[in-house]
This record gives sequence, structure tokens and C-alpha cells, in this order.
Amino acid sequence: MYTVIGTVGSRTLRVLWMLEELGLEYEHVRAAPRSEDVVAFNPAGKVPVLVVDGTPITDSTAIITYLSDAHGRFTHKPGTLERARQDSVTQFLLDEFDANLWTAARHSFILPEELRLSGIKNSLRWEFERSQHTLIHRMSEGEFVTGDDLTVPDIILTHCLDWALMAKFPIVEHRLSEYHARMRSRPAYKRAVARRDG
Repeated sequence: MYTVIGTVGSRTLRVLWMLEELGLEYEHVRAAPRSEDVVAFNPAGKVPVLVVDGTPITDSTAIITYLSDAHGRFTHKPGTLERARQDSVTQFLLDEFDANLWTAARHSFILPEELRLSGIKNSLRWEFERSQHTLIHRMSEGEFVTGDDLTVPDIILTHCLDWALMAKFPIVEHRLSEYHARMRSRPAYKRAVARRDG
């Protein structure tokens, strides 16, 4: 049994969604960042945390990569060109999508007010839009980012697109909007999101 620590309105959603896609049993501890439940496993106070046999794993990408590797699903085999492409797209999404959204969040409500720079969000939105154009050229012709099967970067991208809409970062590529709607219609995604109200 896995234990997931973190709130659904965070990157914890990525972990819950992966577990739902895998059809695995898990306990979900709805703990906020920097709370005692989180700090007990991650001194940085960040969520999500996955506890496996008493050992904590932190960072949503590390967690969902571990889960997909451990269960042999939603990933390509390590050491293959397909896995290299998958990992390359994952890193692109973290650098160009997740990082911009996280920086915007930090300057909106995370950093002390005197350290926030409201004007930075204009340049971050510009970068986010430019990155969408680049991603479209890197996406496969299949239903998912890297082909005909759901993989780790699909979970990251969908979560980032969710986050973008909440942060008022426009999705300017029609193909990404269609992709986003398709991913959000997956039963496992819906089950993970429903935990927000649980």
C-alpha cells in the first residue's frame, strides 16, 4: 500500500492520477505544504510525498517515474530511444511549462510580499506561449505526447495546462486545448480530481 501526502490542488494530483491509472490501492493524507505531516517526511515541506515501505520519495516527477517504472506501465523501457524521447519531453515540460507557472505562483502568493515582482508575470506568460508553439512541433501525431500510449509527460503536461488556466496563462495552441480536454475526460483523471472534495 502506498501513502500519498499532499493536497489535490497541487502537484500531488499528478501522483494520484498515476496511481488511479495503475489501478493501485493507496492512502491519501490531505496535508498542506509545510504542515507537520509533510515536514515529518520532507524537511523542505513540499508536496507531494509518496511513502513506500516507510521510505519517502519527494518530487512529483520522480514519484510518477518511479511508479511507472516499478509497475511497467505508462513509460518506455529505460535505455531505449523511445525512453530518451520521453525523458527529453518531460524535461522540456519541467523547464518551459512547470518552471514558468511555479515562478508566477511564487510571485503571486508564496514569496513574502516585499519580494514579489508582479511585472514578471508578463514575461512568464510570453515564454509560456512561445513554449506551446515549440511543444506542438515536438508532439507525436498520436493521441498522446510521445505516441499512441499515455506516458509520464502526459500527466505533467495535463497538470500544467490545468495550472495555466487557473493562473490565467492562455492556452494559445488549439491542438493543446483539444488534447487537454481529452486528457481531462479520462476516468482515472476524474477519480483523482474528485479527491479534492473527499
